[in-house]
Amino acid sequence: MGKKQKHAGETPATQWLRSAGVTFTEHVYDYVERGGTAESSRQLGVAEHEVLKTLVMEDDDGRPLLVLMHGDRQVSTRNLAREIGARSVAPCRPEVAQRHSGYLIGGTSPFGTRKTMPVYVEASALELPRILINGGRRGFLVGIAPAMLTEVLGATPVHCAL
Repeated sequence: MGKKQKHAGETPATQWLRSAGVTFTEHVYDYVERGGTAESSRQLGVAEHEVLKTLVMEDDDGRPLLVLMHGDRQVSTRNLAREIGARSVAPCRPEVAQRHSGYLIGGTSPFGTRKTMPVYVEASALELPRILINGGRRGFLVGIAPAMLTEVLGATPVHCAL
């Protein structure tokens, strides 16, 4: 009997992180369909608030954007739209999100996306000592310093948590 694999291998996200010189840790868990951040945080023994979800949304003109939000919070699309100067913002349909990001739903990472999109991060996430965020594959998160989201990824802080 072999040991369970604890390394996810390279993904476009980990390649992007390495090329940007970002230090990260790897966290593999058993992916559960529709389990979301509640399931990953439970399996990894971390607070769901410290696990950020990557949401692909679009503005009223159909332009895609990424929103990084605490796993235990929801996005106020009204507040987000107001902060970014759009009339409205809404989640993309799964197949559209996949086309924009290049990742399967449940494995969407803000790093190494197929299309370059503006990235917005809930400002309170930047106050955490460390975050876990999708590493580009279902069942795989990377641990990084939150400052990397603004300093390296270029994410814009917003206040849109519910």
